[in-house]
Amino acid sequence: MKIAVVVDSNSGITLEEAEKLGVAVLPMPFMIDGETYEEGISLDQDTFYKYQEAGAEISTSQPSPETVTKLWDKLLAEYDQIVHIPMSSGLSSSCQTALMLAEDYDGRVQVVNNQRISTTQRQSALDAVAMAAAGWDAAAIRGELERTKMDSSIYIMVDTLKYLKKGGRITPAAAALGTLLRIKPVLQIQGEKLDAFSKARTVKQAKSIMMSAVARDLETRYQDPTAQHTWLCVVHSCNYEAAREFAAELRQAYPGTPKIEIASLSLSVACHIGTGSLAVTCTKQLDIKAE
Repeated sequence: MKIAVVVDSNSGITLEEAEKLGVAVLPMPFMIDGETYEEGISLDQDTFYKYQEAGAEISTSQPSPETVTKLWDKLLAEYDQIVHIPMSSGLSSSCQTALMLAEDYDGRVQVVNNQRISTTQRQSALDAVAMAAAGWDAAAIRGELERTKMDSSIYIMVDTLKYLKKGGRITPAAAALGTLLRIKPVLQIQGEKLDAFSKARTVKQAKSIMMSAVARDLETRYQDPTAQHTWLCVVHSCNYEAAREFAAELRQAYPGTPKIEIASLSLSVACHIGTGSLAVTCTKQLDIKAE
């Protein structure tokens, strides 16, 4: 049985990477000053941040139903089944839309609601590819990805409060006070929501908070204190040097972990927090056996 894996560009997987990784990528649309752009096609990272820094009105959207079904129909001409992995249902309605569209495909399209985004969503796509290669069908892959949906975490240090205020996530007064006190919030994505987690005054303190949070998750949630069976990744928005230093600190703390990668934050999240962010993601490895 041939299984196709579809993921949206919130995963950070580019169209160029997709063929090499064995997945199909659905570009996410953005509205910028009234015009529609598609991530990875008419909108790259540099262009996005130029618009954002210039004060453009930016909002996220979801792919049209026609775009989704056109991709599915094309793939089903070659593949038997599809595993479709959209971004978290708590952060976008694209998952619910895909679930409704899949009802017309008689089980050939399995939509995974495992509430991931960025590199944790990317790992879900790679796990789906591995399970398909091991003989799993689309329904079994969906079941495993949803069963393990809470086996991931993202902790993000926000460098500026400007975009959280602009998006209405904090009040202007709170933003003004936070800016005055040089507060760098640490946010958390675990499950379906983007939530406040802690506050820091410096990047060093924020990294310490995130390191402690990862250590606690590894110890209590994953039962993997040395991270030998957990994927770690450092993610950033226009903050590569800080990300490189943070990755080095993580490697020193967890020498037995698999390779620690560095990735750019998906634009759907960067849209709300701006440049200068620094994040760490952790995802428990799946034990994939042949079916």
